[in-house]
Amino acid sequence: MTTAEDFKNGRVLLIDKPLEWTSFQVVNKLRWVIRKTCNIKKIKVGHAGTLDPLATGLLVICTGKMTKQINTFQGQEKEYTGTFVLGSTTPSYDLETDIDNTFPTSHITEVLIHDTTKQFVGDIEQYPPIFSAIKKEGKRLYEFAREGKDVKINPRTITISEFEITNIDGNNVNFRVVCSKGTYIRSLAHDFGKALNSGAHLSALRRIRIGDFLVDNAITPMAFEESLTTK
Repeated sequence: MTTAEDFKNGRVLLIDKPLEWTSFQVVNKLRWVIRKTCNIKKIKVGHAGTLDPLATGLLVICTGKMTKQINTFQGQEKEYTGTFVLGSTTPSYDLETDIDNTFPTSHITEVLIHDTTKQFVGDIEQYPPIFSAIKKEGKRLYEFAREGKDVKINPRTITISEFEITNIDGNNVNFRVVCSKGTYIRSLAHDFGKALNSGAHLSALRRIRIGDFLVDNAITPMAFEESLTTK
């Protein structure tokens, strides 16, 4: 049985984030469960890399003294699977916002889709989405976006080591990406659409790996709570 001292000394918890949960909600849920079941007044809990609410998959959660390792875990390589929808864009580059533009797709072939991935492998410049939690002038970018304000966003150099198209079903393109810290898959979807002389947005995303940590070894927040309360 995991004790209060175990969590204080430091645990690394692999959590499979449910759809529509924020990463912050997952951390709060685990902190509440640990405090309640172990009768602890205070415990440090943090995550090593945010997932958007509309994404699912691996969150590495650290407790107690292991929170000192969060920066190390955040810097590790990440792997994702997901789906791009060709022919339309949204302001947030995913389904958080409604479609704002549509584009022709009749010129796009499967060969073109596969060939276009080559443009995005290696070190590339990427602009983060305006709907993101990056801070500028003391505010989150999404706050500027929701106020309808224009703001200059600087590009970042990121590394994509693998970009594979796993299935194409009409305008739905399934993919797998291995990338560095700081990569926005939503931006990759947007830029991929541009490179096809069309548009695209992200309709599904799942993180399956961070470094050596695999989502296959992760449990849901509810399963974590059950594991503590049934012992």
